[in-house]
Amino acid sequence: MTRLDYAAAVDYVLGFADFERAPRTAAVFDLSRIEALLEGLGNPHLAAASVHIAGTKGKGSTAAMIASILTASGRRTGLYTSPHLHSFTERIRMDGLPISETGFAGLVARLAPAFDAFNRLGSHGELTTFEILTTLAFVHFREQHADYQVLETGLGGRLDATNVVRPRVCAITSISLDHTEVLGQTLAQIAAEKAGIIKPGSIAVSALQPPEVRQVVSGICAERGVRLLEVGRDINWTLTGRSGSGQSFRVAGWRGTYDLTLPLLGEHQLDNAAVAVGIAEALGASGDEIGAPAIAAGLSRVSWPGRLQVLRRNPLLVVDGAHNADSAEKLVRALSDHFRFKAATLVVGTSRDKDIAGIAAGLRPLGARVIVTRSRNPRAAQTSVLRAGFSSTGVEAAEAETVESALAMALGEAGPEDLVCVTGSLFVVAEAIRWHEAGVQGGRPTGTVSRRSGES
Repeated sequence: MTRLDYAAAVDYVLGFADFERAPRTAAVFDLSRIEALLEGLGNPHLAAASVHIAGTKGKGSTAAMIASILTASGRRTGLYTSPHLHSFTERIRMDGLPISETGFAGLVARLAPAFDAFNRLGSHGELTTFEILTTLAFVHFREQHADYQVLETGLGGRLDATNVVRPRVCAITSISLDHTEVLGQTLAQIAAEKAGIIKPGSIAVSALQPPEVRQVVSGICAERGVRLLEVGRDINWTLTGRSGSGQSFRVAGWRGTYDLTLPLLGEHQLDNAAVAVGIAEALGASGDEIGAPAIAAGLSRVSWPGRLQVLRRNPLLVVDGAHNADSAEKLVRALSDHFRFKAATLVVGTSRDKDIAGIAAGLRPLGARVIVTRSRNPRAAQTSVLRAGFSSTGVEAAEAETVESALAMALGEAGPEDLVCVTGSLFVVAEAIRWHEAGVQGGRPTGTVSRRSGES
């Protein structure tokens, strides 16, 4: 393929089946396709040591934390996460820095002939956008001579495109009901899919889980001869302080005790941090010692936008991608723990496959006024559907057809001591951040979002 600019490279990647933007079905997930593709490229996924992370909530935050710890320890570290907030480049990072637009375009241009030839062969079915992106990440990490690659699953685990690696450590973050149309209707079924990343020869670390999830995870570990370390049993944390800008806490791990700080808000992030500490300790037990100073430095420097992120004060404007009932409940607790405010307004938009009534019920204890809206993502739920979901819990919501108009409505009526929180979907959060940044920079938000954002 001839040289591409970034926009053309993104258009090429989005030309494949993109199940972040279209309805998902279990039928499209098949590891044989990406395994064959990677084999033809010299198995780049095996070039670096791997840390693999699955879960319903917290897997991205935990991935960012352990990647930051590894970078602080002096290891060259790749981080692959999804979805992105603003640019596809955010998904592929080396030592905390996203791949450049030029680098991304160059990767696509070099690998596109292999992708096209693979599809023409037709022996494994058509490649998907996520498989393309995952392959780009593996190749980039190999070319950058990464010591470690930290990988967040896209959906599930067992059949996720990232599940081709041979990880040193596997981690399962908090599991709750989500993507039930693909992963199963019960926590046990979802846990079995997520725990499909656990492989013989690795060490597994699990967040504190409901009993039925713990039973599945421990059973799979026993069956595969994998040592399991659990938060709440082998790893425990104690909060020592909190503010509107961060938290301090102590982790008693299975190999040491650590006094730590974290610039992310919410007690659920301390659960994630405990998993990250467990991963670091497990790497040490496998022969690659990660010192306490690196653990402390890495956690103190971690950045993970869009998760209880404060955009402004007076009034408070906070964004958080809480996308199921469990995360909605945790959001309400975190807002009450970290902030003092008089009245609250929630701006809420979700994908149409979410448990809208469950999210509404989880948010109800905040006692907030609600404005429902929708992102530009094709999977976004209609505002009328969202309004009905909130109405079923006794909350009458106002409607705004765009995130920009919802924010204008919410902030226009908020007093200086009030709170406005945007939540429900990272796609909505991303649009809120762009709207805010345009205002801070003195621009006039136009409401336009390019296809390159992955959200139009």
